[in-house]
Amino acid sequence: MRRAALTTLRLVPAAPLVLMLCGRLLGQIPPAAQIGLQRASPDEIRQHIAVAGLTPDQIRRRLQAAGLPASLFDQFLEPSAVEAQLGLTEQQIRGLRALGVAGTPDGLEPFPLDAGLVSGAQAAQKAAPDQLEVFGLNLFRGRSTLFQPVLSGPVPATYRLGPGDELVLVLTGDVELVHELQVTREGFILVPQVGQLFVNHLTMEQFNQLLQRRLGRSYSGIRSGTTRFDVSITRLRTNQVFVIGEVVKPGAYQLASVATALNALYAAGGPTERGSLREVLVRRRGQAVETLDLYDYLLRGDSEHDIVLEQGDVVFVPLRGIQSSVSGAVMRPAIYELTPGESLEDVLRVSGGLRAEADLKRIAVHRIVPGPERAPGPAPRVVVDVALKLDWSDRTDGSDGKDGNGGRERDPLRGVAVPPVALMDGDSVVVDWVTTPARSLTVSIVGMVQKPGTYPWHEGMTLRDLVALARGPVVGVDLREAELARLPADRSGGQLAQAMRVPLDSSYLYERDLAGEYQGAAGVGFPPAGTAPEVRLEPYDQVTIFRQPEFELQRAVQITGELAYPGTFALTRKDERLSDLVRRAGGLLATAHVRGARFFRAQDGAGRVDIELERVLERPGDRTDVILQPGDSLHVPEYNPTVRVEGAVNTPVSVLFQEEAGLDYYVKNAGGYGRNADKGRVSVRYANGAGATVGRFLMFRTAPKPGPGSVVTVPAKPEREPLDVTALLGNLAQIIAGTVAIVVLATR
Repeated sequence: MRRAALTTLRLVPAAPLVLMLCGRLLGQIPPAAQIGLQRASPDEIRQHIAVAGLTPDQIRRRLQAAGLPASLFDQFLEPSAVEAQLGLTEQQIRGLRALGVAGTPDGLEPFPLDAGLVSGAQAAQKAAPDQLEVFGLNLFRGRSTLFQPVLSGPVPATYRLGPGDELVLVLTGDVELVHELQVTREGFILVPQVGQLFVNHLTMEQFNQLLQRRLGRSYSGIRSGTTRFDVSITRLRTNQVFVIGEVVKPGAYQLASVATALNALYAAGGPTERGSLREVLVRRRGQAVETLDLYDYLLRGDSEHDIVLEQGDVVFVPLRGIQSSVSGAVMRPAIYELTPGESLEDVLRVSGGLRAEADLKRIAVHRIVPGPERAPGPAPRVVVDVALKLDWSDRTDGSDGKDGNGGRERDPLRGVAVPPVALMDGDSVVVDWVTTPARSLTVSIVGMVQKPGTYPWHEGMTLRDLVALARGPVVGVDLREAELARLPADRSGGQLAQAMRVPLDSSYLYERDLAGEYQGAAGVGFPPAGTAPEVRLEPYDQVTIFRQPEFELQRAVQITGELAYPGTFALTRKDERLSDLVRRAGGLLATAHVRGARFFRAQDGAGRVDIELERVLERPGDRTDVILQPGDSLHVPEYNPTVRVEGAVNTPVSVLFQEEAGLDYYVKNAGGYGRNADKGRVSVRYANGAGATVGRFLMFRTAPKPGPGSVVTVPAKPEREPLDVTALLGNLAQIIAGTVAIVVLATR
C-alpha cells in the first residue's frame, strides 16, 4: 500500500502537463500566449480586440450571446479610457475567443504557412509507395448494414420466384378478396378456388400472365374487365450463397433473394490485399455466369454486371493480377491492379490524373528486375525514365476539349502525351512535383515594397518586372537608386556577393491620380519617368529598395481630462516632451488635479509610468519632463476632494480630504477596523495610480498619508477552519488508550 501511494504521488506532477497538452490539442489558447495576454498593455489589448473587425455595439452583442458580460471590454473600447487595466483576466481571454480572435501575442492563431507549392520532401512523405493502400479495399471495411439488400418493398419485373417467397393476391371489382400465398419447397402456390400453380423460377412478369389465364377460368370478371387483381411480394426468401477465395471472411451466407454479387462481397468484408478487384467470378451450377470488374463500380459507379444471385451461387475472388503503385503528384495515390494490356497511361487515368503541381516533363517507373535478368551486385531494381510531351491536340472528348454542356472538360493528363509503356508486376510509378522555389532559379527583393520576398526568375526578367511582382513601392520609398547584390563570377578571394547601385525613376510608382500625378507623402525628388535604363536580372539577384532618409509617418499621442483641448496629437519632433504636449492642449483647467495625473506608455509594454506633472510644468526640459513616444497617453483627472475607504472596515465610505489628516483619521471615519481586518497590510492607492502600504521599522509603525482622490483598502484576514473539538477529543482518547495498553503489556 505504501509503495502504491508513492507511485501515485510521483504521477501527480505530470497532470498539469497532460492538461496542457489536451488543451493544445483541443485548439485552446496556448499557455505562452495566455500568459502574454495576462501581462499585455492596454494598447496591445486594444489591438487584439481590433482584429475582430467589429463595432463596439457588435462586440457587446457577441459577448452577451456567449454568456459573458456585455461590458467586459468597455474600458478598452472608448478612446478616452486611458486608465484601462494592465493585462487581461481569464474571463476577458474567453471573451477574445468569443469574438473569434485567437490568443497569440500577434492576435493570430499559429498556422503553418506554405509558399503555395508543395515541397518535394513533403510530397514524397505524403505519397511514399510503402505507405500506399490498395485502391478500393477501404470501401468494404466499414462495419455497416446499410449495404445489405432491402427485404421488403417492390421488386423488378425480372425477379424470379422461388421456395420461401410470400405473396399477397388482391382481387377487386365484382369480388373483393385477399389471399396470402407462399411458395412451397416444390415451387407451388395454392390459390383458393383456382388451384395449385407451379411458379418456381418464373419472373414476376410471367407470373402475372399465368394468373391472368388461371384466374380468368374461375372469375368471369377477369375476362370482362370488371374484376382486377394485383399481386405483390410481402416477404422475400433467402438464398444461401458462398463467398470464397481471397476475401476477408469466406464462407456461406444467407442473403435475400434480391442480393447481388456486391452485396455478397460487402457481407464477406471484401477482398483481401491479395485478392483481385478486376476479375470477381460468379459461378452457377459449375459454370461462370458473370465476371465483375470492381473498378467500373468504384471509378464510374457502373454496376451493370452486378447480377442477382441465386440459391447455391458461388462468388469467387481469385488472387490479384499485376499490381502497380502510383505516388507523387496524382489525384489519388494508391496501389492499383492492372488488367492485361493496360499501360502507364491507363494507370495514370485510373489514379485520377495528374495534379496541377505535377511536373509534366518526366515520370519515373521504379521496376524490380525479373529473375532471369538479375546480375550479381546491388539490389535488383532499376528506374525507367519516361519522357513526356505536351500535346494539346490529344483530347479525351474529341477535338475542342469541351463537354456536352458547353463547359471545359477536365483532361486528367493535362494535355500530356504519355508513351505506350507496358507495366510489370511490382512497378512503382512516381510523378514528380514541380520544383519548389527554394530549388529553382529565383530572385528576391527586400525593403520598401508592398510584398518583399523571393520570386521565380525567367529569361529576360527586369528589375521593373520584379517590382511589379512585389506590388510596387510603399510610401516613403527612395526611387533615386537601389542596390543590386549579384553572385560573383570569381570567388577565389572569398567574395560572397558583388554589390552595385542601379538607377531608378518615378515610373516605378503605382499610386497615381487620373492626371498621372503621384499620390503619396512628400519627400525627396525622384528622377523623371524614362530616365532610368532597364536593368536585366540574373538568377539569385537580390534587390534592396531604400527608404527615404529620415522619413517617418506621424507619431500620435493622446491627452485627456481637464485640459482646454484634449484629444490626439501628432508629434512635431522626435524630442517633443510632456510639457510641450500640455502646452499644445491649451494648458490645464482650474479643475485639474495635477498630482493625480497618470501617464501610460504602450511601447515595449511599459504600462503606467510615475511622473510628477506639477514639477514637469514648473521645470520644462527637466529630466522628469520625459520625451514622448508613439502611443503615449496622459490623463489629468478632475480634482476629487475625498478619500475612499473600503474593505474590512465597519462602514465603507468616502471621507472629505483633510490636509493634515493621517491614515487612522480616515479609517476612524469609516467606523474603524472590522473584526477580521488585517491591519498590517493596509494600502493606499493615490489618484495618479501610485500605491503604498503600511510598514514597520523596528518598534515603530509607518503609515502612508492619503491624498485627494486616494483609495484606502483594508484587506481581510484569511478565514480559518473552525476547530473540531469532537474530533480532537476522539483522537486524544485513542492516543491515551493506546498508551495505557502499551504500559499494561510492558508491566506483564
